[in-house]
Amino acid sequence: MASTRFPPHFAQTDHRQRSLNQMRSKQLSLEKYIYLNGLKGRDSNLFYDILLENMQEMIPILYTPTVGEACVNYSHIWRRPEGLYVSIQDKGRIRDVLATWPNFNDGRIAVVTDGSRILGLGDLGANGLPISLGKLDLYIAGAGIKPSSTVPICLDLGTNTQRYLDDPLYIGVRRPRPLAAEMDEFMDEFMEAMKEVFPTLLVQFEDFSTDNAFKYLERYRHQYRVFNDDIQGTGSVILSGFTNAARLSSAASGLPPSDHKILFLGAGSAGIGVAKQLLSFFTLSGLSPEEARSRIYTVDSKGLITANRKGLQEHKKFFARTDYDGPALTDLVDIINHVKPTALLGLSTIRNAFTEKVVKAMCALNPRPIIFPLSNPVALCELDYQDAIEWSDGQVIFASGSPYNPLSHNGVVYEPGQGNNMYIFPGIGLGAILSRTRHVSDAMVEQAAIALANSLTEEEKAAELVYPRLARIRDISAQVAFAVIRQAQKDKLDDNAYLRTLPDSDLLGLIHDKMWQPSALQLRSFTRL
Repeated sequence: MASTRFPPHFAQTDHRQRSLNQMRSKQLSLEKYIYLNGLKGRDSNLFYDILLENMQEMIPILYTPTVGEACVNYSHIWRRPEGLYVSIQDKGRIRDVLATWPNFNDGRIAVVTDGSRILGLGDLGANGLPISLGKLDLYIAGAGIKPSSTVPICLDLGTNTQRYLDDPLYIGVRRPRPLAAEMDEFMDEFMEAMKEVFPTLLVQFEDFSTDNAFKYLERYRHQYRVFNDDIQGTGSVILSGFTNAARLSSAASGLPPSDHKILFLGAGSAGIGVAKQLLSFFTLSGLSPEEARSRIYTVDSKGLITANRKGLQEHKKFFARTDYDGPALTDLVDIINHVKPTALLGLSTIRNAFTEKVVKAMCALNPRPIIFPLSNPVALCELDYQDAIEWSDGQVIFASGSPYNPLSHNGVVYEPGQGNNMYIFPGIGLGAILSRTRHVSDAMVEQAAIALANSLTEEEKAAELVYPRLARIRDISAQVAFAVIRQAQKDKLDDNAYLRTLPDSDLLGLIHDKMWQPSALQLRSFTRL
């Protein structure tokens, strides 16, 4: 930009504050999203500088819950090219499409969605790109991943949502989604092309439909650098929060950790993924894998999932109960009274599914019930924080998927937990990149959860928090990355031999040093001609 375009006294003002004021002047969250999106395009350095200083305020705009609204409306709010679209019509030349990405030699991490299950909003097709953009902004803010090394990708495979096919402004290919065989051929070509074009890249799958999320994670996880945040990341962050919640609950009840019981409402990819990750809580408490599985119960739209149900989907069979053959249990309160859980977790995307009767049923069984309504965004959350506190008289141990503000009840201030995947996936990504791991193992994800659980400060423990405060995210991400690197070394999956030579303190210091920071804003006066 020519220097004469700057006002003569521009350098004597605080442009950072000006930009913040402009964002805050917007009345609607979507308007704030659009403004920040434009700021990133005009001056990415300023954008990330503001983000790092105001994460608590800006993350709910750039990611959940506002990103859901941005995705739903993306064809109508689109301003400029931001990410990479790979279309079903590109089949046979996907490598050429990927190679058009600028600075592809710098690529280290990609977030890839097919838009088929965005948050709890369903099939959004090509409108799903903001989920990849938002996730990568969190990698940059949370773990210092260099912006130029990030690759946001949306696979434009069509959509089964008729209103988008009928929308004249819809930016995606106008066709139904492919059947399994065509989809598999496309994905195989895509993953092989990704490896050729971006040989050092880590791929994170995001918001694929439930069946495809499980299928493609299993199909590629031992062949490429890939993980699925909905399955592994969500499971890891909830394992961490549950570990701390169980400690608080057991302190009140005297119950040994191995005696906890967890009831899940919601048995999609996120629900089953979290449930599988929570097996680690019980095995680490001394139970066998089979005993651990017996402590977890799952519920879907038809009620308690039992092995004798006809037509049971494959991914639901793992936790299907074999110890109940009575009439179908469909009412959640009845299921709670039958199971007698210490913890109730929601990944159902059913707004207000945890009613007052449900909360009170949990309180009748437990002095400090664990209730985690984890569905995003807030409009799909199973339980609002204020209701949880009032109905339990402040005894609930609470964490949600979307952010809630602290509140006062009977003169006591309560601070909610948020099971935000941002606590986990940036550190996993950074650790995988630095260690040059060939694959992301289950043990690496488990160690990430343990590192997060152990990252609470003494003040946070005294406040009975289950998650650390997000303001410390880079320190938390460094601890998670450290745990991931050391586990990659134990698993013999790392290709960075140098990190093996470093003592723990030096490795942690190196991780911090590798975190990207926006360069200092240098606003200076210019000579006007």
